[in-house]
Amino acid sequence: MAITIADVAARAKVSKTTVSRVLNGKGELDESTAARVRAVIDEMGYVPSARAVNLARGRTRVVGMLVPSLTWPWMGEVLQGAVDVLEAEEYGLLLFTCNRGEDSMRQFAAQVAAKSFDGLLVIEPEGTLDYIATLHARGLPMVLIDDRDQIKGQIPSIGTTNHTGAGEAARHLVAIGRHRPLMITGPSRFGCTVQRRDGFAAVYAEAGHPVSEDRVMLGDFTFDCGTRAVQQAIAAGVEFDAVFCHNDISAAGAMQALLESGRRVPEDVAVVGFDDIPMAAHTQPPLTTVHQPMREMGEAAARTLLAHFEGTPLPNRPTIIPSTFTVRDSTR
Repeated sequence: MAITIADVAARAKVSKTTVSRVLNGKGELDESTAARVRAVIDEMGYVPSARAVNLARGRTRVVGMLVPSLTWPWMGEVLQGAVDVLEAEEYGLLLFTCNRGEDSMRQFAAQVAAKSFDGLLVIEPEGTLDYIATLHARGLPMVLIDDRDQIKGQIPSIGTTNHTGAGEAARHLVAIGRHRPLMITGPSRFGCTVQRRDGFAAVYAEAGHPVSEDRVMLGDFTFDCGTRAVQQAIAAGVEFDAVFCHNDISAAGAMQALLESGRRVPEDVAVVGFDDIPMAAHTQPPLTTVHQPMREMGEAAARTLLAHFEGTPLPNRPTIIPSTFTVRDSTR
């Protein structure tokens, strides 16, 4: 059987608290007592668990991460960026999803109450913002990987340039002579949807080609929404020579609907997505898209939290990592 701290205390004829103090260097101890405890530890071959030692020191060396689901196309990049930083600093990651709704959140809340991690990285699951803000107000160190304007300045966050990235997509399409774009958005409740819509529309308006309301189609980031939006626009007689989708998945759906309708990409209709997930380079034709620095955002969020553990105050304004633009054959 494994040797326990209680076994050491019994052999050394001291309390478990005294053994813990010797292990962690805390509190004033008689040197002869400390020496006796250390001798018993060596004699019995006791190895304290890393978790027990860290808890005694007020640290778990574990970071929690709360995300909506692991099925989001770019989630793996964010996670890998965070894990790369955490593992390099010998921290563990405790991952929570919201796949089971309220049951998932109850399990997460229990781990928060048990102080199972030192701080939290968050990609906010829908409907949890008030709870997350409450945890932050109660002192739980956290960093959001987020784009919601209403929380900027309240909770430390890492974001990207959604408005600027969409503007780059618009400038590219204007430059290649596409003046009648169809825009397929994400859900209107998302901050990124508002920013991408406004950034794209602003550039077209400045170029003298405002995007009319009949060419803005509400989507939900799915393949089917891209397909449906194009089909609906064609059926309604809307004229367009380009499609800008708020993510790559819906862009792939839009391209399929265009090809099925007999339109060529990019000769008849140019298509641009947003995210630059791995799939984007392998669509037919390969997709021009706005590259979100998802891995870099995960890395930056983890670094920000670890720096806070070492005494650096958490930033009171968002950290922004710029997007870039990747041109492929869907607009050439």
